[in-house]
Amino acid sequence: MELFDRLCVKPGVFFLPGDERNMEAWAVVACDQYTAQKDVWQRMYDFVGDHPSALRLIIPEAYLDESDSRVPQVQEAMRRYLADSVLKEAVSGMVLVRRVTQSGARLGLVLTVDLEAYSFAADSKSEIRPTEGTIVSRIPPRQKVRRGAELELSHVLLLCDDVNRTIIEPVYAKRDALRKLYDTRLMQGGGSIEGWAVEDEETLGQIAQAILNLKANLPENGILFAVGDGNHSLATAKAHWEEVKKDLPEAEQADHPARFAMVELNNIYDDALIFEPIHRVIFGTDGEAVLSMLQDAGLMEDEEKPDLILVTRQGETAYRITHPLHSLPVGTVQQLLDRQHGLNLDYVHGDKAVREIVEKQNAVGILLPPMDKSLLFPAVAKNGPLPRKTFSMGEANEKRYYMEARKITRG
Repeated sequence: MELFDRLCVKPGVFFLPGDERNMEAWAVVACDQYTAQKDVWQRMYDFVGDHPSALRLIIPEAYLDESDSRVPQVQEAMRRYLADSVLKEAVSGMVLVRRVTQSGARLGLVLTVDLEAYSFAADSKSEIRPTEGTIVSRIPPRQKVRRGAELELSHVLLLCDDVNRTIIEPVYAKRDALRKLYDTRLMQGGGSIEGWAVEDEETLGQIAQAILNLKANLPENGILFAVGDGNHSLATAKAHWEEVKKDLPEAEQADHPARFAMVELNNIYDDALIFEPIHRVIFGTDGEAVLSMLQDAGLMEDEEKPDLILVTRQGETAYRITHPLHSLPVGTVQQLLDRQHGLNLDYVHGDKAVREIVEKQNAVGILLPPMDKSLLFPAVAKNGPLPRKTFSMGEANEKRYYMEARKITRG
């Protein structure tokens, strides 16, 4: 469709298990979860048993040190699943997704992004930008999996700042007119998921026009899409495309499958997309020392509009930052903590957990406020990728589960 020629997102051709396979055994949570819990992954392998599963097409990062032996197995499974029609072409277009977790029901659109419009550089001005800094050393081990693979499966969640809910929500409103693809529970407490094929030109055209309208109203240096989850996976896809592109004549680059990557698009204003703060705990210190570390922030006690709360065994004190170094409080705090060498610092989810640690150990906690969703895109546009551990998008079992697959080779 001509409208998509003006956009960095495109429809795609997506594969799904055929012949009414066991979809609960097929879908598996993002590979970058439970990295220190091989027992959790082993329970997944036990649950899957002999059933075809996306688990055989990925390498969990808990096993990334075994990639030399696992990569050939993964790539062979991809070839076998295609040859034996375990995976069949199911959609030419997009996939509307409704995922139910403990945070509620969130909507998404599975589509592809043009990697030429994405850069993970810290000073990127591209239409698609990461929300967090990319650790380049993490890319080569992941490239081993993609290099030589026929398929990609994706846990990338791409975010749009669509306060008027013009892109995804209208598609969901007409779901009864769409072809149902799947409806299944998800293993490991992942809730459930439904999917519908979005293939008709009218609906795809409406999606494209809504994105064009969003693009037309961007401020200077504005971001069209931000990578919420799976930034290192998208960075790997980008690195792989740059590698493939070197050996391609220019005429073959425009539509090569490796130029594109599969993602799920989410609206940051979806009520079930929860931005949880990630707090800081500093060990082996006291409140006065931590206040000294943060003195350049110009802290002023303020119970009504605090930017942070200092938690010690003696009690809690709320502070407002009067000299911010970053547009987000967490950015100012992290910059100041980064100046301290040899700091024993941990990142903790949940106010209660911070208070329990401080009570039991020689530590000081810094409670940070939830991030206003409306500040995410402006903060990234102004400051670049956010400081590490700025926020978390839900719990581990709420991350994207692998479901669709897509070919990234010709033929």
